[in-house]
Amino acid sequence: MGCSSCSTGKDGQPKGCKNNGTCGTDGCNKLTVFDWLSNMALPNGEKRFDFVEVRFKNSRKEFFQNTENLSLSIGDIVATQATSGHDIGMVTLTGELVRVQMKRKKEDFTKEDFPKVYRKASQKDIDIWQKCRDREDEIKKRSREIAIILQLQMKISDVEFQGDGSKATFYYTAEDRVDFRQLIKDMAKAFGIRIEMRQIGYRQEAQRLGGIGSCGRELCCSTWLTDFRSVSTSAARYQQLSLNPQKLAGQCGKLKCCLNYELDVYLDALKDFPSQETKLFTEKGLAFCQKTDIFKEQLWFSYKDVPANWHVLSKDQVNEILEKNRNKEKVASLEAYAVDNIIEEKVVFENVVGQDSLTRFDKPKGSKYSRNRNKGKRTTNAKNSNANPSNSNNKSNNGNSNNNSRGNSNNRKGKPNNA
Repeated sequence: MGCSSCSTGKDGQPKGCKNNGTCGTDGCNKLTVFDWLSNMALPNGEKRFDFVEVRFKNSRKEFFQNTENLSLSIGDIVATQATSGHDIGMVTLTGELVRVQMKRKKEDFTKEDFPKVYRKASQKDIDIWQKCRDREDEIKKRSREIAIILQLQMKISDVEFQGDGSKATFYYTAEDRVDFRQLIKDMAKAFGIRIEMRQIGYRQEAQRLGGIGSCGRELCCSTWLTDFRSVSTSAARYQQLSLNPQKLAGQCGKLKCCLNYELDVYLDALKDFPSQETKLFTEKGLAFCQKTDIFKEQLWFSYKDVPANWHVLSKDQVNEILEKNRNKEKVASLEAYAVDNIIEEKVVFENVVGQDSLTRFDKPKGSKYSRNRNKGKRTTNAKNSNANPSNSNNKSNNGNSNNNSRGNSNNRKGKPNNA
């Protein structure tokens, strides 16, 4: 993710806007929403929607009412209403798109006690907020140590301070319910602030912390994915993926969300395919389906007695054999159908320009003996050419290739031309 003014600099920090991921254009932030109505003016007589979307640490976003009619735009730092005190966040969306987002998230903007935006944050507010943000890593480490001493089966993954520094929210994950009453007492005594514990799931933890996936890109859950659909192992089976937990699991320890992206396409393609449990009756014996290739529309079958020998059949051929089996007819063998599927491989790469070669790294290197022998020849030729300057003059003056070849042969024998 990156906005038009951001470019990666030293140590992975943005070089363009100098805001370290909190750009004024909100283009490189988590779960950003593109404001496609920003260049459009409101019709005459229409009142601007007085709600804004404010983002706090990581991907936490909330909606607030702009009762003071402040002139707010994306990227402004504002002080918002909290349960006690105030919080500091950044405006990520304004205008009519906020109404759309609130409807999508089922937020009722007609209620009277909706939280409000107090004011634009002053420099003093920002300094206090930044000072609290700098303490979060140290407090997170200390809180983990306290939890280990109390032998609590939980993992504190993130700490978020309120903007005024009066309260800190601790996000944790746990398999079972945890009695953290003593933990809250110890942390309140150690840090001198109010403590709030909030349990989140493993997917929400990965969403808050972020990271780089096995595809090389940022995690979908921390950049654009807003809802978490359940992912089952059947999604991997339909796509003919190996059921390897290390490859199918994401950083959250659960199955990757991207397994659902192409699942509908595979299900549509498998409607015309024979079942994986298909059995073919032939005169040579019973054949079972071993593998399916949806893209090439091919299936691999093997006899029950010879499971290691596979025969490739097309989808139409399998349907033809199944139709004969329904009529209580048996085909002679699978080999008769498999021979028709042997086709010469098509050229997938052609060196049109004459510069690239796919096998340029596959050329075997010469042996050590041959390299030393060639090195010795070059050394001998260089010595002979230096010792016989007339030899070089004859080569330059005589344009006959035969004379050159004789001169070269004399050099190899060690005899000068003028001898």
